[in-house]
Amino acid sequence: MAGRALVLGGGGVTGVAWELGLLWGLAEAGVDLTDADLVIGTSAGSVVGTQIRSGRTLAELYQAQLADHGGERPARITAGVLARLGWAMVRHRDPQRARASIGAMALAARTPTEAERRAIIEARLATDAWPARRLVITAVDASSGEFVTFDRDGTASLVEAVGASCAVPGVWPPVTIGERRYIDGGMRSPANADLAVGHDRVVVLAPVTAGFGPIPKQLAALGPGVRTAVISPDRAAVKAIGRNVLDPAHRAPAARAGRAQAAAVREQVVAVWGAPAGAGQPPATSAPA
Repeated sequence: MAGRALVLGGGGVTGVAWELGLLWGLAEAGVDLTDADLVIGTSAGSVVGTQIRSGRTLAELYQAQLADHGGERPARITAGVLARLGWAMVRHRDPQRARASIGAMALAARTPTEAERRAIIEARLATDAWPARRLVITAVDASSGEFVTFDRDGTASLVEAVGASCAVPGVWPPVTIGERRYIDGGMRSPANADLAVGHDRVVVLAPVTAGFGPIPKQLAALGPGVRTAVISPDRAAVKAIGRNVLDPAHRAPAARAGRAQAAAVREQVVAVWGAPAGAGQPPATSAPA
């Protein structure tokens, strides 16, 4: 199969904002990544993937990131949670066993309820209908450590799938789908780029690149002749995002930084994606800076 795949990695609420800012900035420069044949979303990327497949414009989605966060309280990945994630990585040679260990921690953690978290996800998505164009969302079975994917052909609702993919262990509750509970797809890889197999042009937006499943290795596994690009936050974006990727107060700065970064990465993306006719002309719909 030849085609273009857009891979959207995890990175908290600031990762959502940075990705949408970058996508909007690229669209302003004539490069529309939302026309991908396949969109793969992990954690924050599952939110962005759903939003860009929902029919809403990038200008609208970008502007929403600039809005006042309304007193939304920040969450935080504590040092204890980070230590347990790191310990699982070094303790188990088998990645699935490592993920199962992380899942056990997540199942035992004190977090908000599933209902409370679902309400937040529903508000962010504003839809529970799977899009017609292909969207794949990643998660991990909390008990077995098995890596799973959700799409429109499965039994999981869109809100359930996104909630599972965004269920950061120790911060948010594992999500129940059927008789199983699931945690963040980023526990397998920051982006799960190897799911783009069969596509010959792959662009990865990765707010976070460290963790299980190195992105370069996954892209290499796609085979020879596949054109790829990995875009991660530049120095200005890293500063705008700050140290806590779950702090909504940094949402607007992260979105603006993503939009600003687009000019610097445009040619790198075009080399993979290709430039449409008339590229470089801003779309008719505009958004505030």
